Amino acid sequence: MFTGLIEDVGQVRDFSRRHDGARLLVATALPIADMQLGESIAVNGVCLTVTSLGDEAFSADISPETLSCSTLSGLRSGNRVNLERALRLGDRLGGHLVCGHVDGIARLVDKRRDGNAMRMTFRLPPEYLQYLVVKGSVAIDGVSLTVNLITGEDFSVAVIPHSLVQTTLDDCKIGGSVNVETDMIAKYVQRLFPGHIVRSASAPAHNELDLDMLAKHGFL
Repeated sequence: MFTGLIEDVGQVRDFSRRHDGARLLVATALPIADMQLGESIAVNGVCLTVTSLGDEAFSADISPETLSCSTLSGLRSGNRVNLERALRLGDRLGGHLVCGHVDGIARLVDKRRDGNAMRMTFRLPPEYLQYLVVKGSVAIDGVSLTVNLITGEDFSVAVIPHSLVQTTLDDCKIGGSVNVETDMIAKYVQRLFPGHIVRSASAPAHNELDLDMLAKHGFL
C-alpha cells in the first residue's frame, strides 16, 4: 500500500527484456541500506518487488501482465521515474490509499498554466473514467492528485509547483502516456452494487446510490 507522495525521482540505469518479462535497474537517492530484498516499491505508480540491491540502485522484475497494462514497457536507460516505498503502519497518510495496481493508461491531451499550477488534462477509457469523481483522488504515475473536472472522455488535475519539481509529471508532453490508478473505494462500491455507477462517459452524471438503496441493502 502506498500514499501517492513521491519520495524520490530515480533514473533508469537499465531496462532489459526477457522471455518471461523484463528486469529494471533504477538508481535512487533513497537509502539503500534501509531497503530489503522482497519489499515493495512503486515505480511510476506500479508496485514492484525489489529483487536485488546495489550501489545506490535496486533491481525489480516486471511480469508480462504488468508490461501490457502500464507504461513501464516503454522505459529506457536515462528515463526518470517516480519512486515511493510502501506505507508502514503508523505513517501519516498524506495522499490517499494507493495499491500500486494500475488500472490503465491515459494520454495527456492538454497542458497549460493555471495561476501558479499546471492544469493537465488526460484522456482515459470510459471503463476506468467511471471510477473518477470531481474532488476525488486519482494516482497519475504514482502521484496522488485531486480530480478537478470531468468532461466526456477527459479529466483534469491541477499540479502545484512543488509536485512539478518533486515528480516527473512536468516531463510529460502532449500525447504522452501515464499510468492511472483510480479510487479503490469506487471499485468496491461497483462490486457491491453493480449497475449503480455510471458506465459510460457520455451517460448522465448521476447514479442510483442514495439513502433508499443503502437502507434496502442493510447499511442503514
